[in-house]
Amino acid sequence: MQMKKVVYAPAKINLCLHVLGRRDDGYHDLATLMQRIDLQDRLEVAVSSGSGITVYCPHVALPSGVDNIAARAAKMLLEHLGEECSVAINIDKRTPSAAGLGGGSSDAAAVLQALNDLLGTELPRSEMMALGVRLGADVPFFLYGQTAWATGIGECLQSWPGLPQVTLVLVNPGIVVSTAWVFQNLGLTRTRPTARIPRFPETASDLVHLLHNDLEVVTCQHHPVITTIKERLIASGADGALMSGSGATVFGVFDDSSRAEHAAHILSAETDWWVKVVNPL
Repeated sequence: MQMKKVVYAPAKINLCLHVLGRRDDGYHDLATLMQRIDLQDRLEVAVSSGSGITVYCPHVALPSGVDNIAARAAKMLLEHLGEECSVAINIDKRTPSAAGLGGGSSDAAAVLQALNDLLGTELPRSEMMALGVRLGADVPFFLYGQTAWATGIGECLQSWPGLPQVTLVLVNPGIVVSTAWVFQNLGLTRTRPTARIPRFPETASDLVHLLHNDLEVVTCQHHPVITTIKERLIASGADGALMSGSGATVFGVFDDSSRAEHAAHILSAETDWWVKVVNPL
């Protein structure tokens, strides 16, 4: 008998991202403020008797087998539970891949949550998050399910109130950025003190003062179009703009939804960039 569940995997943006230093294990210590947005992949996860894991994602060239993070999530959870079954995952991909928006990590978290429900195992969130970090540093954040200040490699999470009333315009120039490459070229010269959790901003202007990303300088040097996008967003009326994660997606912060829609319309008409108006979750 087959059981199915539909789940949604929201993307994220980094409102600020401080790289504090390189660790002995090769990872970097971070301090970052992470916010989910209403750009979401739709996943249908089906469980039936048998064995094997398949992932189907129309119109998107995703890695197959163990290289696919959604399949790896399913495999890891089944092994952790000592369960054997057939898992079929169908992904309606709406978040650009390798874009600094955490799309793959969110898909992995959604698969873990769907299988936990379908198999009736009721693993606590803390255990799911401990499993998730083995798949990727952003996976625990998506399992956490709320705005968070993240430290460590991104797995140590503190809840944060969320954002004031703002609308966001996402812009991606259609280039793929390797997170590993960005960190390898960051060139840290010293270990920095731990960044403090920021105060809650009451206005869009307050929020703009938080915007910071240590990875921007590396990605912008290699892809100057990102600087161009930031400039175009500001010229279109954004209160501020920042690259998310390791890029190449840039988001503009608007305190008025109609201005955001107008800016997105102009950018879509005048460029071949991917442009999307979104809201914080």
